[in-house]
Amino acid sequence: MQTQTQTSTEPLAAEEKIQRLREIFADAPQIAKTALENKIRDLASHMSEPRSQMESAGRTGSRQGKVSELTLILPFAPGGAQRLRALLQAQNGNFDDADKVGTVHDMRFVFLDDTKLRLATAYDGDWDPYIDDFATKIPDIMDIAFSAFEGWPGIHSPEVKDWIAKHQITAEGWFVANPDLTVARTRRLERIGKALDEFLDKISA
Repeated sequence: MQTQTQTSTEPLAAEEKIQRLREIFADAPQIAKTALENKIRDLASHMSEPRSQMESAGRTGSRQGKVSELTLILPFAPGGAQRLRALLQAQNGNFDDADKVGTVHDMRFVFLDDTKLRLATAYDGDWDPYIDDFATKIPDIMDIAFSAFEGWPGIHSPEVKDWIAKHQITAEGWFVANPDLTVARTRRLERIGKALDEFLDKISA
């Protein structure tokens, strides 16, 4: 009986969301209203049968499947922007330290007028273990990089998680192409693919 109740309410929920969108877009430019009507059927399908759903990553942030997101807006301390930019330029895209964590999909450092930094990353699992991994596996680079920001307490400080959470903004919308593909599984598939390619090359030679 419980399954039947859930099934019967899903289309209604989708209809309510569509109606809400139409109400909110009532004063939008006509080009947006026309495009919305063109996409109504697709939107309703996505709402009633989503490929994956956004849920909590733990203390803060969102997760889809096994992949979570973290976005920080961080104010620079005096001289911090110059120091962090020099560090990033010296690394020249080499983030072997972050790779040691083992769950990081990507990281983006975006300077906002040299007053703030937008740091965005995707990772596997929950928020607390992710922060713990940085503290235990790459503490020095964390203190080198994050000392660029106002109020950084140090990676081993008991206040560090509160500091990070205070500057984190949870994504309202977020696309994940492969929500169930972890970093470890991606690397395993790469190894399998490479071995298969080598095998096929040998038998075709």
